[in-house]
Amino acid sequence: MKFAAALLAASTLAIASVAVADELEDMMKKNGCNACHSEDKKVIGPSYKDVAAKYKGDASAAAKLTDKVKKGGSGVWGPVPMPPNTQVSDADAKKMVDLILALKK
Repeated sequence: MKFAAALLAASTLAIASVAVADELEDMMKKNGCNACHSEDKKVIGPSYKDVAAKYKGDASAAAKLTDKVKKGGSGVWGPVPMPPNTQVSDADAKKMVDLILALKK
């Protein structure tokens, strides 16, 4: 019985993880983020999984990254600056950052 419960929990986590990745991919395409980022490999900017790993455990990460999506930034991931993304709604920026931070490497 314990094995079945553990298997169910693992299956549920795997399905939830796929759903998070799918929702994130849809939002990134909608907002043009996929021109510079991907889920698991560096393009121009870091992968979403690298961002999640870097900010794991940082309670202020969501607010900092949401602000960075909107205003842009530089110097954290190398010399190429991230341009401001003023076209991204505040709600979308927050949701995307929350989804990114939920990814596991």
